[in-house]
Amino acid sequence: MFRVIKPLNNNGLLALTEEGQEVILLGKGIGFGKKSGERIESLKHLPQAKVYHLVMSDENSALQRVNGIDPHAVELAARVLDEARKSFSDMTDDILLPMADHIAMALERCRRGIRLPNPLQHDIMAMFPDEYRIAEKGLRAIEREEAVHLPPEEAGYLSLHIHAGISEQNAGDSLTNIRLAADCIAKIEAELGFSLRRTELKYTRLISHVCYMILRIRAQEEVPLQMDEYVRKMYPRAYQLAEKLCKALEEKLCLPISSAEVTLLAIHIQRVL
Repeated sequence: MFRVIKPLNNNGLLALTEEGQEVILLGKGIGFGKKSGERIESLKHLPQAKVYHLVMSDENSALQRVNGIDPHAVELAARVLDEARKSFSDMTDDILLPMADHIAMALERCRRGIRLPNPLQHDIMAMFPDEYRIAEKGLRAIEREEAVHLPPEEAGYLSLHIHAGISEQNAGDSLTNIRLAADCIAKIEAELGFSLRRTELKYTRLISHVCYMILRIRAQEEVPLQMDEYVRKMYPRAYQLAEKLCKALEEKLCLPISSAEVTLLAIHIQRVL
């Protein structure tokens, strides 16, 4: 049984379950003629209806969030989420509304002729290739539905939302970490005097390591590695650069970085020399 909080459009509802959990119900005609407070005893007569569970602090917060989003964008986001779930079985519904909000803004920018640059596009592609593939597919589906052309940068942003659905990070946190990692790579390139091609494997390995290193630092996870002196002697240039980068990261994150992380970063830097 569901109690309607608010009809979104003919194909969507914000509702409460018997247990008091907020959900989005989507399906052809499911919202037609429905009113707030109305009870829906069963979805058996709507076999195509889908239930998306929300995690909100209270009823008003969900209602307030939904009020600010184009209902059609919620339908579009649900299609992307459903496609992502084919590859990621543990995909959470939590990303539905944030992704819908982004899609609505992307369509509005498109209609106004505004293009939002994504300087981290290649880094996102390198870090989250599976999420990016799904995002591209979703983007093409949205373009067909809306008869518009969305810039490829939007696939990068959608990838972050998809990744948020399978991790404990929201899209903003993922973007911040990738930005920090990309800044580290830029410093490595500047120190070494050459640029890495964003499409080559050693770049992907390096930025992936730096991103996961940042996650470990934030979580204060320890790396079981005791090769400091060996790596320092064998790869002095790489180790010195790793120390310099980790010191800068410590200042930005306001968190300590272990010597094991320095050593591991030095090993990865050595691989690109």
